Parts: sequence; structure tokens; C-alpha cells
Amino acid sequence: MSILVVGSVAFDSLETPSGKRERVLGGAATHFALAASFFTDVRVVGVVGEDFLPEYELVLTSKGVDTTGIERAPGKSFHWTGSYVKDLNEADTLATDLNVFAEFSPKIPESYKDSEYLFLANIDPVLQAQVRAQMPNAKMVAGDTMNYWISAHRENLLKVLRELDVLVINDKEVRMLSGETNALVAARKVLELGPKSLVVKYGEHGSAAYFSKDSFSDGETRKLFRAPATPQEEVVDPTGAGDSFAGGFYGYIASQGKLTPEVFRTAMFYGCVLGSLSVEEFGTARLQRTTRAEIEERFQHLKEISHL
Repeated sequence: MSILVVGSVAFDSLETPSGKRERVLGGAATHFALAASFFTDVRVVGVVGEDFLPEYELVLTSKGVDTTGIERAPGKSFHWTGSYVKDLNEADTLATDLNVFAEFSPKIPESYKDSEYLFLANIDPVLQAQVRAQMPNAKMVAGDTMNYWISAHRENLLKVLRELDVLVINDKEVRMLSGETNALVAARKVLELGPKSLVVKYGEHGSAAYFSKDSFSDGETRKLFRAPATPQEEVVDPTGAGDSFAGGFYGYIASQGKLTPEVFRTAMFYGCVLGSLSVEEFGTARLQRTTRAEIEERFQHLKEISHL
């Protein structure tokens, strides 16, 4: 089963307590695609500039990711500069250079339109809606967003939420979107906005899933599931953790062909595993050298420390 992900393919310049790096490969769609590629076929729609050399594309294609949908445009690729020196849990944005991404208008290749799973990564909700309209036959649709879109483009975002089977965001974004501080109340308010399921990322504290009555066709009534985080001795670069979580989570779901409560819960464990791997080196370096055996080993460890 193929996943189509639409989002940023970019470069990041980073400073963390572990050091500094300039223009490492990044972007939401990049991290998502690499993580999901361990489980299923992935197709990417995005835009890059003339600085996106063949060596960067090879990072994706070497994992089997289909890059036909990455548009090449005159100019430079999206470039984000951030620092985690003060707090590894929250980036200080020093510069955001949209470059060719500023004029991005997603175009879905004909060869992609049979994709059964669609992931709308963190981009303008107007663009997310345009992509959803081009993929009317998608079997399942999941998406992400961020504080900027929640506060400045709420009406457009609400239209997208009504189209989602799963919304994947962090706990701060849940509070902002709902206007509530209590986790359970906030989750319920978000589900009332339209998504069938909500997955909340808590960083080093794991993740939680909240379900509506429409989440599963078999009538599953469970309202909450928690997945622990993998214990980390060192975090080098947390930039791609959330997108890697989403890729591992959604990639596993797509690999199973049918969404059941058990598949959903297992997918959350795999999401935690891929998120934990991504933070161990700068940019995409750790995911590039990860093996499926490592993923399974860490998955088993996560089960051992979280089950009676």
C-alpha cells in the first residue's frame, strides 16, 4: 500500500548542546518519508531549488522513496535555522527562508493518484485542502499542523480537520486548538472539530491516542491509549522527531492494509521507535543508516518495559 506525503523538503541549520551543523537535509516530508519507507512504499510531493543536488535526492531514493512528485524550481530550497541550546524540547527559530516553498502549489502526478494513504504534512491548510481535493479516492487521510496555522489560519484549518481520519500533533498544539488545558477535555474538543482520531505527541513522555465513535468500523469503544517513549541517553537533534514518529506510525498502518484497534496501537509503538532513532544524530543521518532489525529490536524493548 502506497503512502503519498505532501510537505517540505528542506535544509536545516541547527545548533544544539551537541554542536552545530549547517544546511543538513531536513523538512517534514523528508523525515516522514524516510521513517515510513521501512514499512511501505512512499511517494513525495514537494518543491526544491537548484541547491538540491542529486546526492540529497539519493538519500530518499536509496530507501525506495518515489521522488517523481518533487518539483524543481529556480532559486533556493526552503531553509530553516534553529537553536535548541536553551531547551531541547522547544526550538528557537532564528530564521525561516521559504525561498521556492513560498510559491509552492502541490501538483499530484497521475502515477500517484492511486495512493490509498495520504499524509498532509505541516503546510498551509489551504494547500492541504487542495491536495485532499486532488485525492478523492484516498482510503485514509492523516495530517499534521502547527501553532502558526492554528492561530493565524484557523478557519482554513478547521475545513481540513473535517477531512482527516487521524490528526497527529503535539500536546501544546492540542491545547491551543481546543482552548483547554486538561488533556482529556482538550482531546475531546479537538475530536469534535472533525478528525476521527487524535494522536498527541508528548516528546520524551511518549504519545497518546484519543478516539471518536467513528474511529474503527468494528465499533471499538476504547477512548484512550498511551504509548511510552523509548528511553534516550542522549538527544543530539530533535528537529525531525515528530515527523519521524508520524512516518513510522502511518507507515506501519499502511503496511497492514486494514485499520483495526490493534494495528493502531502497534503503529504508535513503531512511531515512538522511529522518533527515538531520528534524534540520535543531526538531520536525517540516523534514519539513513537505520536497519529494520534495529527497529524491531527497539520495538521489542519498548514492549518489555511497558507490559506487565
